[in-house]
Amino acid sequence: MTTQPTPAVQPESPAPQGPPAPSAPFVPASSEVEAYLRRIGAERPVRADAAALRELHLLHLRTVPFENLSIHLGEPVVLDEKALLGKVVDARRGGFCYEVNAAFAALLRGLGYGVELLQARVVGEGGRLGIPYDHMALRVETVEGERWLADVGFGDHSHFPLVLDARDDQEDPGGVFRIAEAAGGDLEVLRDGEPQYRVEVRPRELADFAAGSWYHRTSPDSHFTGSLVCSRLTEEGRITLSGTKLITRARDERDERVLDGDDEVREAYRELFGIELAALPVVSPPFAREEDVDSDSR
Repeated sequence: MTTQPTPAVQPESPAPQGPPAPSAPFVPASSEVEAYLRRIGAERPVRADAAALRELHLLHLRTVPFENLSIHLGEPVVLDEKALLGKVVDARRGGFCYEVNAAFAALLRGLGYGVELLQARVVGEGGRLGIPYDHMALRVETVEGERWLADVGFGDHSHFPLVLDARDDQEDPGGVFRIAEAAGGDLEVLRDGEPQYRVEVRPRELADFAAGSWYHRTSPDSHFTGSLVCSRLTEEGRITLSGTKLITRARDERDERVLDGDDEVREAYRELFGIELAALPVVSPPFAREEDVDSDSR
């Protein structure tokens, strides 16, 4: 009897590996949403509509400061929603764009809005674009399906979210804004005819902004390493503290004065921004430089 050879067993080919599935967006618990609403002095909206979004956006700008103090206090900047809620809500601090916009996005998701993170590049002198992931903005969708560009992390900017799909002028207390088509399918945000930043429309995850955040915390070319800024919108205008310089703008008037000593600076942080500081932030000598902080823009 002839024995037939046993055919060799071929190993199974590994299943094709596609890109990893995006992680589910973070949605805070109801108690965290309520604490956040108390932080900004807002009532829970009945519906996740445009009117509520506009009010939340304005209240956020008036209560949560745009600030870079962590960089100069030696504090870690952690791009994690739970940590950011702890900083903004529990510690009653603010942050720069990645922090306050990511925290605001979490609040909006908890209220029923659809929210996506968008990466943007700030337009500098001569129209030069900043690094990729230079800035974060938000695409927000209401229950009616309207799409808005929200941004509570650009300093002196629009008071209200902008209609994302409109291409005409949008009047705002902060100026006349326009969203225009740009190269490669991007969108350009203009204020009073001047480009502010260019937005990529592809949605991103919070972790994608880690490199941009690291750059702005460490690079001598970053706007944030060379100066201090703590700024918020007021009913009359804007108030900004940069080191010992306090700038108040109300309607068409501007007042600037230098505060006298650490105690007065510490009191200004407490009274004007609700920030309690055991130690004052100091710009390290290798980075220190004179800058005009009056624009307060990211």
